[in-house]
Amino acid sequence: MNVAEHLSFFAALYKVNEQPKLGMWLLYLTIVALSIIVYKLGFAKKLPLLKSLIIYFFLFVGCTLLTFFGIFLPVAEGLVVAALILIIYKVRLYNSKREQTEAK
Repeated sequence: MNVAEHLSFFAALYKVNEQPKLGMWLLYLTIVALSIIVYKLGFAKKLPLLKSLIIYFFLFVGCTLLTFFGIFLPVAEGLVVAALILIIYKVRLYNSKREQTEAK
């Protein structure tokens, strides 16, 4: 069985099978960055500093598990799609609000 054939896109891009230490760190950082983007675009609310730190701590811990799943499953790819959908939603919401204020 050739492991390289079963890697997800980002795991293959970072060559997790050839350079496991560097590849896993890059995959982890990618998943963390995409998770933060998705959280900020879709779920973040104004919170006190300590509560925000707790949320980001658990986000980092959860991304550790997602990184191991992300080797063979499309975790990072799903986060990219979620981020794109949320970006499109935010842009359309901004344009809609701007049009409503101009109409008044």
